[in-house]
Amino acid sequence: MAKKRKINAESIISEAERNLSIRDVWNAGSAEKLTFFIMGFNQLKHKQFAKGAMFLLLEIAFLGWLVFSGISALSLLTTLGPNKEMTTGLDKDGIPVTIQPDNSVIILLWGVLSILIIAAFIVLFIQNYKSNKHLVYLKQTGQHVPTNKEELASLLDSNLHKTLMAVPLLGVFLFTILPTLYMITMAFTNYNKEHAIAFSWTGFTSFGQILSGNLAGTFFPVLIWTLIWAVLATLTTFLGGVLLAMLIESKGIKGKGMWRTIFVIVFAVPQFVTLLLMAQFLNTQGALNNLLMDWHIISEPIKFITTDSNAWVSRATVIVVNMWIGIPVSMLTSTAIIQNLPQDQIEAARIDGANSFRIFKSITFPQILFVMTPALIQQFIGNINNFNVIYLLTGGWPMNANYNSAGETDLLVTWLYKLVFGQTQQYNVAAALGILIFIVNASISLIAYRRTNAFKEG
Repeated sequence: MAKKRKINAESIISEAERNLSIRDVWNAGSAEKLTFFIMGFNQLKHKQFAKGAMFLLLEIAFLGWLVFSGISALSLLTTLGPNKEMTTGLDKDGIPVTIQPDNSVIILLWGVLSILIIAAFIVLFIQNYKSNKHLVYLKQTGQHVPTNKEELASLLDSNLHKTLMAVPLLGVFLFTILPTLYMITMAFTNYNKEHAIAFSWTGFTSFGQILSGNLAGTFFPVLIWTLIWAVLATLTTFLGGVLLAMLIESKGIKGKGMWRTIFVIVFAVPQFVTLLLMAQFLNTQGALNNLLMDWHIISEPIKFITTDSNAWVSRATVIVVNMWIGIPVSMLTSTAIIQNLPQDQIEAARIDGANSFRIFKSITFPQILFVMTPALIQQFIGNINNFNVIYLLTGGWPMNANYNSAGETDLLVTWLYKLVFGQTQQYNVAAALGILIFIVNASISLIAYRRTNAFKEG
């Protein structure tokens, strides 16, 4: 009861503090007013020197950056640099010099970084306001105001999570948020091989090229194949892994550990090695075609993965090879689930006369599916972005004359790679395509996950 009363008291205190308005904080005193403009002032007044100094120094650093660099970076962001072409001019001595165009890549990067810095300062200002508000509440209720020593001690106690999260959050900011926003903004420019240094804002032109322009004839067929591939690759490896796990776990099978080890070796070998070896094995001059011809099963080599092979033959080949790589992973997961199934249900079903197929259909498979559904959704999204299997095995072959920089087995992600590193180097289109891939992945993940029993019962 005492614990419950304490929790209720804390919730009342939190609610009372939340009810303090900005006007209440503003009217609390001159120090509280000044803290809206000089961050950390009220904290310094209450001898919370570390917190107050941090707010104040960060504000000074921000204002200094804004005056000497930030305003310039934001103004250049609107045009990505006024000088778009190489020109000639005269230096201070009247000697002709070549004036290089503005580097829009750097301008865009610093512009995006400037926006993030401003956003971070807004978050910092909000934290300063909350700290100021908390001091006002403590002062009005006559409670103890933590000292500087107590504030620092809390960083290793009650606020340890904030201390531990500081460096990871900085890393996420620099290496995830900044590159992602930079890529997104690039999609709204004409950054390509012809405009590799100086480029301009073009709005939704890149998206128009993909969805209704000259690239639509490539985007939609590649999108359809990507979804077909993702569905088949996920289902085949899942069902194959479940059946293989069931077979190994069957009664009467000896050396279960040995069989698992044999299949795990396939997974343990790096995909880079496996896929390149498979590409050589399935070549027209490869071992498989030579064996089939030596055994007089075929009279000429089968074109599994060549520039002029049949599209669906190459696609089927990719799916089969992916099964060879992916089934061992599903087998390991399924084995762990099968070994932990409630044996009393299975024994009861056998007593009632259910055969092995009926037990698998009604007991084993539903429970495996329930546990593995979130993982299957993740695997499905992973297959949409499965760069290695396609690029290392087929390289997108066979080629299609009607496609722009893509082949019949290319996925959206491998097509994106070719748009960037191919002859056209369409960075803006690749960035727009990356955004569309994200939208497809996010939509499918959200819809699929919300429909799973694991989500509904969680």
